[in-house]
Amino acid sequence: MSTDFTYHRQGRSLRAGLIVLAIWLALAGAYFVLDAALWIVGFLAFFTLPALWDLYRNPPSGLTLTDQEIRWFTGKRTAQVALEEIERVRLDTRLDFSVRVTLVLQTGAKIRLPFEATPPHQALEDALNAHGLTTRRTHFQLMQ
Repeated sequence: MSTDFTYHRQGRSLRAGLIVLAIWLALAGAYFVLDAALWIVGFLAFFTLPALWDLYRNPPSGLTLTDQEIRWFTGKRTAQVALEEIERVRLDTRLDFSVRVTLVLQTGAKIRLPFEATPPHQALEDALNAHGLTTRRTHFQLMQ
């Protein structure tokens, strides 16, 4: 019997806030110092709106692994899968070095865990192995 593994995080982070602030300062500098066209600055600022929305809303996300099930939530979405339904867990390292987690079920169906609900990959892999789940790592695969 293994101990439960729990991971929880908030959508608002200092890093995201600083990145958005740096982008907006760079855009303001481009507008005032370099005399960039307002429509170009506005167009580029448009791409920061999802990050600003997450900073405002601060959606929680997380994952809990017990002896019976794996359960995750992000924002208003939530899901769970019983451990006996899982054949293996794939940990895919992407080209940007992020790790995506996919549950491969006994039926062959695949469930991709939301990235924002995924804990650090080494801690998750250790917890999955402690609960008797088979893990498989793949690195930099273009076709899945």
